[in-house]
Amino acid sequence: MMSIRTFSAADIAERLPELSALLHACVHDGASIGFILPFERSASDRFWLHNVLPAVERGVRLLLVAEIDGQIAGSVQLDWDTPPNQAHRAEVRKLLVGPAFRRRGLARQLMVQLEVQVRRLPCRLLTLDTRSGDHAQPLYASLGYQVAGSIPAYALAPACDSLDATTIMYKQL
Repeated sequence: MMSIRTFSAADIAERLPELSALLHACVHDGASIGFILPFERSASDRFWLHNVLPAVERGVRLLLVAEIDGQIAGSVQLDWDTPPNQAHRAEVRKLLVGPAFRRRGLARQLMVQLEVQVRRLPCRLLTLDTRSGDHAQPLYASLGYQVAGSIPAYALAPACDSLDATTIMYKQL
């Protein structure tokens, strides 16, 4: 049984070990989501506690979590903490699906639910970036995201063995 729900700051604190395990597993599986190896669980804890939780608490970030049989299987974030001249825009961040739960359509379901939620905000533009050529890029394209461009050598690969390009994408709502 799969469900997707919005996590509050209290939910993040309560389910921190599972959220940290999800992020840790994704980074160790090669996901280019801002972290490099070695990546310790303590760094994952700090990300959730010092980055995500305060933003959720301030009401400028949405955290959607997918659960399968009560176990956290994936998540995605929507960040609308933007300057005043960009109040019409939000950024999709850190679409994560645990390696054990992939190939079940969770990423698509999380993105579809994120778009349902974003329509409650005064946002008319979604942006995101993804490692160029990554398996997520065709997913975003199939959901109507357009490529704005790419930047070569944008980020250090998780294994620290190369610099990866990133593709900037957007969707007008």
